[in-house]
Amino acid sequence: IHSLDSMIAMRKHILTPLLALLLVASLIALPVSAATTSNERVIHTQGTGTITTTPDRVEISVAVMTEHADVKAAQRENAVKMNAVMNALKNAGLTSDDIKTTGYSIYQVTKDEERILPGDRKAQVYRVTNTLMITLKDTTKTGDIIDIAIENGANNVNYISFTLSDEKQASLRAEALKEAVTQSRGDADVVAASLGLSVRDVKEVSIGGGYYPPTSRMYDTMMLGAGMEKAATPIEAGEVTVTATVSITYLC
Repeated sequence: IHSLDSMIAMRKHILTPLLALLLVASLIALPVSAATTSNERVIHTQGTGTITTTPDRVEISVAVMTEHADVKAAQRENAVKMNAVMNALKNAGLTSDDIKTTGYSIYQVTKDEERILPGDRKAQVYRVTNTLMITLKDTTKTGDIIDIAIENGANNVNYISFTLSDEKQASLRAEALKEAVTQSRGDADVVAASLGLSVRDVKEVSIGGGYYPPTSRMYDTMMLGAGMEKAATPIEAGEVTVTATVSITYLC
């Protein structure tokens, strides 16, 4: 009997701390369980802001292409013409920051049209191409600058791209974001009112990437042919659209 009493006492001694430990564990786990069963009411909406504007930058890609049977002669001729183009552009008010060389290539080409008889050997010439990128802060001068480049030796206009400066892009993106938030909140208020609720706070906001496509123009170099009447080149910038999106989760 004495031994049985000792065993019972020992079990009580062991179980009491164990029960206390389980009780503490249950109290610690209680807030987590409560949080996971929250009946939080939310409304998730998206908004898009769109701002249309005129570009304040233009990029013009022009090139001087020369061909000669002797590669050195082709290089020399190309250098002379490109120097004339660059000097004329600087005399028109452009700076070194506005003019960048973006490509220079030399390769051999076969001139089939040089053959007179079918058995004639195909002519081999070297083609040298020097490409220049011109950036203008005044888009109204686009046509004038193209004409100056052509008149002084450029014989290729690859493309014309109207864009936005970093400063204008940032300013218009801010406006587009405000418009997107207004649209998102308006949708949330309508939905909440329809359910007999009201928006009381914002839980989460996600901002999408802004986007604006540059507008490009192709330039038909066929109008550079000999004998064509000289005329000023009309170029219109058109418009660009800046967009921004937001996703917002509201608490009701």
